[in-house]
Amino acid sequence: MTYLLLSAVFLAVAVVVAALGWRRAPRGHGRAVLISALVLVALTIAFDSIMIATGLFDYADAHIWGVRLGLAPIEDLAYPIAGILLLSGLWNLLGGRTDAD
Repeated sequence: MTYLLLSAVFLAVAVVVAALGWRRAPRGHGRAVLISALVLVALTIAFDSIMIATGLFDYADAHIWGVRLGLAPIEDLAYPIAGILLLSGLWNLLGGRTDAD
């Protein structure tokens, strides 16, 4: 199994949960999700690159797509994106706070 296939499964589940929760999302939710995703993607690229450069871990070339940002394979970005989508979707579905206070 490749990392891309594994990432696709996590992303698919997260997209479904986020889509279900979107109806109940408060105003400004999309902007908050986008900003959070951009920050987490940037941090993932930076810290994965550092950890790979120092030899803490690496990915077998046979199991990745081959596209890298820094030293991090693009598949690694699926996890922070899926996390943001899944958590925000669950928050909306479970009746998280909707007021601005």
